[in-house]
Amino acid sequence: MKKNKSLGVAVIGAGRIGTLRARLAAKHPSVGFLAIADKDPARAKALAETTGADVYSGNNNEMIERAEVNAVFVSTPEGEHAAPIKRALELGKPVLVEKPIALALGDAEDILATLKATNGKLRVGYSRRYKECFLRAKEQMIQGRLGRVTGGLARVYNSRAQAFAILKRDPHATPVLDVLTYYVDLMCWFLEGNPPVEVVARGQKGIFRDAGYSADDVTWAIVTFADGAVVNFGVSYALPAKYPTMGQSDRVELLGTEGTMIIDDDHMDHVLYSDKGIPHAYVPDHAVNMAFLGSNTAGDWAVGDFWGPLGNETRAWLDHLVTGHPTVHTTPEQARINLETTIAIERSAKDGKPVRLPLES
Repeated sequence: MKKNKSLGVAVIGAGRIGTLRARLAAKHPSVGFLAIADKDPARAKALAETTGADVYSGNNNEMIERAEVNAVFVSTPEGEHAAPIKRALELGKPVLVEKPIALALGDAEDILATLKATNGKLRVGYSRRYKECFLRAKEQMIQGRLGRVTGGLARVYNSRAQAFAILKRDPHATPVLDVLTYYVDLMCWFLEGNPPVEVVARGQKGIFRDAGYSADDVTWAIVTFADGAVVNFGVSYALPAKYPTMGQSDRVELLGTEGTMIIDDDHMDHVLYSDKGIPHAYVPDHAVNMAFLGSNTAGDWAVGDFWGPLGNETRAWLDHLVTGHPTVHTTPEQARINLETTIAIERSAKDGKPVRLPLES
C-alpha cells in the first residue's frame, strides 16, 4: 500500500454513513478501486452510480472477497457488524467499523476472538475523536495541564425525530448504547489507562415507551473510574421533533487538580432561520425552520466537499493505510469497554442498583 491509487476499498452498507464513507473514499487520491455492498441491491447500485464505484452487489461477502479490495468499511446497522468484520479479518483486510462495535457483548467478544486469531487490523469509528474541539482537549490531557482528573461531565441532547429514525432501524440501538457511547469513549480516551469500575444510573420512560420502544427518554449515570474519578454522563434524545439541533448538542467538562476544561459543543453560536425550511441530514422528509448549524454529528457538505468529524476520521484512516502513520481511531478493546459500560448504564437504570465493571460473562 505504498503506491498511489494502491487502495481497493469495499464499503459494506449503503445507508447514510456508508454513503458518506463511499463518497469520501471515491475522492481520496490513494483509492483506485471502490466496491459497494448493501442487502438492498437497488440501494447498492444507486450509491455505486453516485460515487462511480467499480462494482456493487447485494452480497456483502462478494465485495469483501474481491481480489482488488484490500480495505473494508463496515457501515451496516449496528446489530449486523460481526459477520462482515470477521470475513474481512479472515482475509487479512483491515477494517474500520462504525460504532458501537456491536450491541451485545457476545458479538463483541466473537469479533475480538477473530481479531486475535487472524492478527488483523480493526478500528472502530468513534468520530467524536476527530472533532477539532476534542482533539484539542486530548492534547491538553497529553500535556498534563489538568493534573489528575477528579471528575467531570458529558451530556448530549437531540430531538426525538432523529431518535425515532435510529430506533426504527434497530430497536436495540437506544440513545445510551448508540449515542452516549461516544462520550464514554471520549472520557475513557481523556482518562486513558483509567477504566470505569462502577455505574449508578437512573432513567425515565414516556415518549419512546408509548411508541413501542424500550428506550428511556432521558438517562443519567454516575460512573466511577479505577482511580476514583467520578464522571456524570447524561443523554436525552426526546427533545421536541422541531428542536433546532440537527445532530448532537453536547457539553463536556473535566475537573482536575491543576486545571479545568469546559467544552461547549451545543452549536448555539451559528443559528439559521429560514421560511423555506432546512432539511435534516439524518431524517428524510424532516425539516425545521431554525437550525443550529454545525450540529450535524458527522459534519456538513459545503462548497463541494464534506467537512467535519466523519470526514476527518475517514481521511485519517485511508491515510493511515497508505502511510502507516499512527491514528487515534478507537481500538476494538476500548470499543468493548464502551459497550460494556453502556450496557451497565442501561442495566443500572432498569434495576435501580449499582453495577460493577467488568460485567460477569
